[in-house]
Amino acid sequence: MTDVRHDATDLIGAPVELSVVIPMFNEEEALPALVARLRPVLDGTGETYEVVAVDDGSADRTAGQLEDLRAVWPQLRVVRLARNSGHQAALTAGLHHARGRYAASLDADLQDPPEKIPEMLALARSRRLDIVYGVRVNRATDTGFKRRTAGAYYWLVRRLVGSHVPAQAGDFRLLSRNVLDALRALPDQPQVYRLLVPWFGFPSGEVAYHRDARVAGDTKYPLRKMVLLAVDSVIGFSVAPLRLATWLGSLAFLVCLAVITYTLAVYAAGATTPGWTSLIIAVLFVGAVQLICLGVLGEYLGRVYTAVQQRPTYYVAEDTGTAAAPMAGIAWPGPRRGRDSTLDSLGGPAGP
Repeated sequence: MTDVRHDATDLIGAPVELSVVIPMFNEEEALPALVARLRPVLDGTGETYEVVAVDDGSADRTAGQLEDLRAVWPQLRVVRLARNSGHQAALTAGLHHARGRYAASLDADLQDPPEKIPEMLALARSRRLDIVYGVRVNRATDTGFKRRTAGAYYWLVRRLVGSHVPAQAGDFRLLSRNVLDALRALPDQPQVYRLLVPWFGFPSGEVAYHRDARVAGDTKYPLRKMVLLAVDSVIGFSVAPLRLATWLGSLAFLVCLAVITYTLAVYAAGATTPGWTSLIIAVLFVGAVQLICLGVLGEYLGRVYTAVQQRPTYYVAEDTGTAAAPMAGIAWPGPRRGRDSTLDSLGGPAGP
């Protein structure tokens, strides 16, 4: 099958120094404030740049506002997805289509300050870094519940995936062209970038910032999507859940041996109901063996399942930076959850 992703990135114009990738889903209320803060920052850098706004199937006036802005902001480029595909898929589309030597990813809600982008770029150049993470040092504007769940998320993934994952670093980061090319070269699979990017091991640094309140509109990342992100992170980068099934089966088997010993002793003492001994031994033994077998099979099945799911993560309906639109931009994912993913997968700021 032809890889249409590369056809989709035959872009018009010379390469730029900086791309700013912004996934958007129903951000009509936040968009004016975003432009008012972002454009002066980028114009003030003196660098050639592009802003890759990825419209993730918005149902409000986000797409129309972006088209209006293109008339007065030449550096604005709109990548419109054919349907709502989710935040990480929209981010993938933007990073795949970015043509800058560096690419910064930013959410449209302004909780991550665009004023830090020049600092990230300067740090990457001065220290020859390929990755610069935006690390949150203060989340006072978040609710107590959000702070606690985010803390639990980063504690869990660092324990399971490794301490190389920066604590409190979300999807606000700067990537060099080396990292962007490495991301494109990976086998097609679902991506959780806050875990995938550190996995490469490229030279990296950090820029600290205070997390602001959402500038306008409602959060696009409710508790349900936070839980799904945590599940994707653990399953996509660790076999711990599968091994847990194996350990549970082994524990059940040991408990089974202890209960067998007890039931035989009770039977020998004549203090049991006829037939109870053989029944409880059979149920416990078969259940323990089944859990062990399911755990072992799950180790292999989980890997095979993610490899054979070849549904497109995103489809580009229009890219204002390509020679001909619409063009297709397809990445191949693993499993999707729930009902039809168009209705069940909402884009938005990327979780904890």
